[in-house]
Amino acid sequence: MKIEVNQTQLSNELETLADFSDTPKPSVTRIVYSEADRKARAWFKQLCRGADLEVREDAAGNTFARLSGTDPSLGAIATGSHIDALPHAGRYDGTVGVLGGLEAIRALQRGGFRGRRGVEVVMFTSEEPTRFGIGCLGSRLLSGSLSASAGDSLRDSEGRTLNQVRSDAGFGGALDTVQLKPGHYAGFVELHIEQGPLLEKRGVPLGVVTAIAAPASLRITVDGEGGHAGAVLMQNRHDAFSAACEIALAIESAARSTGSIDSVGTTGICEVFPGAVNSIPSRVTLAVDVRDIDGTRRDGMLDQLTRAMAEIAARRGVRVTSEMINCDAPAACDAHVVKALETSCEKHGFSFDRMVSRAYHDSLFMSRLAPTAMVFIPCRGGVSHRPDEYASPEAIAQGTLVLAETLAHLAA
Repeated sequence: MKIEVNQTQLSNELETLADFSDTPKPSVTRIVYSEADRKARAWFKQLCRGADLEVREDAAGNTFARLSGTDPSLGAIATGSHIDALPHAGRYDGTVGVLGGLEAIRALQRGGFRGRRGVEVVMFTSEEPTRFGIGCLGSRLLSGSLSASAGDSLRDSEGRTLNQVRSDAGFGGALDTVQLKPGHYAGFVELHIEQGPLLEKRGVPLGVVTAIAAPASLRITVDGEGGHAGAVLMQNRHDAFSAACEIALAIESAARSTGSIDSVGTTGICEVFPGAVNSIPSRVTLAVDVRDIDGTRRDGMLDQLTRAMAEIAARRGVRVTSEMINCDAPAACDAHVVKALETSCEKHGFSFDRMVSRAYHDSLFMSRLAPTAMVFIPCRGGVSHRPDEYASPEAIAQGTLVLAETLAHLAA
């Protein structure tokens, strides 16, 4: 069987998808369940039906398009990613895996392939945490990693619950129907841009992912004592922001102290109250991300941070509280699926590097359902989540070809 990817069609579809945005080009803003998101979903389903695939949606809005196999009793082989985009983001994050997954299936159809197992492309709901503060919402629900009670507990910035927002977007039904049964999938492969600079720097066309890092996300609140910036002497201060700065540095120190390049810690949000130039900050809220591909090492960083916060609070006379938003386990990719990807690369003459994913993806949660791996393509400068995010049509086509070959191998 000869597999050929229609590079021109795939590139044009990526361009069209980028037009479904709440901000002007070159940026893409597509928040889950927004009007732009709903229109993009409808367009994608139209593409899938045009390819004679069986299309269904679940109560969360996860969308599935399947090429049936000859034995419906067998679990399918799946691929896919997401199309929601952060505010003022780029056009390739997630979308390459969705449209590339669709094109991989169309390439198999053109080659006359039909395996024993079905092959399915999945468009996951809300991989980005933009609206509800938690990433990989759809795949968490599919894998049973998030309870259906999240429909009432998760709220957006306007205070509307997930259940209210999804219902208004046309996704009814109970969230407890979303979780897939064991054996539903026999394998999962995700195509994605690297979101890092390594492949481009090394001149390597593809990366085969062997492990996926997972974050612990915390909300840290520092309560100090406010006062007039001129009237309160330095020795009498309990400045919440100064204490928060030390905590942010402690997070950086904890990540550096492991000696591993896979340990990272980030303070991404710092909200200062009351926020006046002549007022001593009385409260600061930090949003923190600590991640690693090694769960024990990641938890060690959290322990180090906990000790540092206690010491800073005592020394500065402030109160520090922390709330764990999520603490997911990292994932090791399945050796059989990794080998299938490597064999596909070799068959088509593409060199590759084994690598880890320091960003996390829906694959992290799909690995709890089925043997999983990922394939990365280079992105220019390692830039992602920005309007200048870019992957070349040639790189996308190469990744899609390897994906198609791997799906065929696993489904046969």
